[in-house]
Amino acid sequence: MKTKITILGAGNIGGSLAHLIVQAELGDVVLLDIEEGVAKGKALDISQAAPLWISSSSVTGSSDFGSTAHSDIIVVTCGYPRRSGMSRDDLLIANTSVVSNAVRKAAAFSPDALFIVVTNPMDAMAQLTMEVSGFEPRRVVGMGGILDSARFRTFVAWEAGVSPRDVEALVMGGHGDLMVPMPRFTTVKGMPVTELFAKEKIEAIVQRTRQGGAEIVDLLKSGSAYYAPAAAILHMIRSIVSDEKRLLPCSAYLKGEYGAYDVYTGVPIILGNEGIDKIIEIRLNEQERADFIKSVDAVKASVAMMRKAISKV
Repeated sequence: MKTKITILGAGNIGGSLAHLIVQAELGDVVLLDIEEGVAKGKALDISQAAPLWISSSSVTGSSDFGSTAHSDIIVVTCGYPRRSGMSRDDLLIANTSVVSNAVRKAAAFSPDALFIVVTNPMDAMAQLTMEVSGFEPRRVVGMGGILDSARFRTFVAWEAGVSPRDVEALVMGGHGDLMVPMPRFTTVKGMPVTELFAKEKIEAIVQRTRQGGAEIVDLLKSGSAYYAPAAAILHMIRSIVSDEKRLLPCSAYLKGEYGAYDVYTGVPIILGNEGIDKIIEIRLNEQERADFIKSVDAVKASVAMMRKAISKV
């Protein structure tokens, strides 16, 4: 039986992800959106591309949560997109209601699924997804760290004049302006970037990574990134479907790891078909730990704002 993958939200990320899943034949897709015509239209377009990709995966567009029943993986992309001048936290109030309603309905139809959360502010929305669904933390994981690390890899590769394939990078902390790119754990063919670049150059790359999403938003004017986020989600889905046990930077619920409690934030995890198999703790130096704690505190503030918003409903 093929893996059933539901995508909540048929916007740019959801549509791009459905395309990638079908092209890679990772499973059958249900693309769900309140705008039924958008979901059905994109599903029909992708279905007509499938023969050209020599893919037997199917994709269905719908506005009916019943069509998502018995999903193995549910990807949360629904909500309002980030626009120029907005921070990810500016989306908090608007997206809390959207995500809460969608997750509650989807979880009821697929009680054994794994959730991948993408909607911003991603760490807070991952926490909301866990709490609303009632799922155990290992079955709810946020995407941000893979995307942030890919951006870091891109900027390092450009500076070094090498293929991005030769760059490994790590970004920890919340998926926001206080994310923590980790130069000490970022390498070009095994060589730490701290040995390749001057400190000022590294700091510039780190800052561009932190502003990577905003840079794209400012250029697009009327939307946010979607190709790279969709590719990042595909990495996660492949690791789950094939039980690859990939070591990936994702948002996970911490219960004391890195000295943080009861909060979702970006850390290295092992991801397989049961969800988060293990959280990997690496030894941080004093500055890295301080930056990480600052980022975690920002996520906690977002969660507090989210709960306040929910209490007013």
